[in-house]
Amino acid sequence: MISIAERHKYIKEQLQAKGFVRVNDLADQLGVTGATIRKDLRILESQNILLRTHGSASPVKPHVMDISIDVKAQQNKDKKHCIALAAQKLIKPDDAIILASGSTVTAFAEVLSPISTINVVTPSIGIALLMNDRDNVKVLLLGGEMYKNSLSVRGSYTEAGLVNVSCSKLFIGCDGINLETGVTCATIEEARLTTAMMKASSKTVILADSSKFGRRGFGKIGNIEDFDIIITDSGIPDNMREKIEDLGVQILIAD
Repeated sequence: MISIAERHKYIKEQLQAKGFVRVNDLADQLGVTGATIRKDLRILESQNILLRTHGSASPVKPHVMDISIDVKAQQNKDKKHCIALAAQKLIKPDDAIILASGSTVTAFAEVLSPISTINVVTPSIGIALLMNDRDNVKVLLLGGEMYKNSLSVRGSYTEAGLVNVSCSKLFIGCDGINLETGVTCATIEEARLTTAMMKASSKTVILADSSKFGRRGFGKIGNIEDFDIIITDSGIPDNMREKIEDLGVQILIAD
């Protein structure tokens, strides 16, 4: 019979690989009862290793903070650059796109150089300035209340600016992609704006490095199946990739 130490080691390995674990899955995999697994999770939670939720558990600090875009820009910088290059391949001649705010979307804006005229809609002041310096780009900067951390606008005025907009693709970043809680960001205001931008677009593309998988923010944007494409790096756990693709979401690996 597998020992308690072996069970705990296995649970921690699964947490690291998948970003979350389910009680029923662990019970089946380890050949024990759900009651035994729940006891194991209580012990690991008391050791500050994980956080228990309904029928599952996540890493002890799965939630993200709303931090400055300048700080975020330095995190996983090389991966974000590769993701940005892959995203550029999705741009078509005479396209009309929405670029949300965030460090990974800004990395995309930094490399975006269309060969023909495109329309770019954005709530991000920094992205608008980048795009304004490019040939073949027409920029629509949304208005609204300024948020210092993201250097972008949000709120009802921003959402109202999307009423007469129809775009082929929306490119967003996020703070968490979790099989149970979906795609999330740090604030409810950002989640509301992103939902409004999704309604103004035919497809939504998530630009997220692999560190975002298994995490979650406070504001829910949508369930994973609400999105069309995720561009990430090879660090995404294989099990999570398979489950996301089973939901009908295309995953592009940029390395």
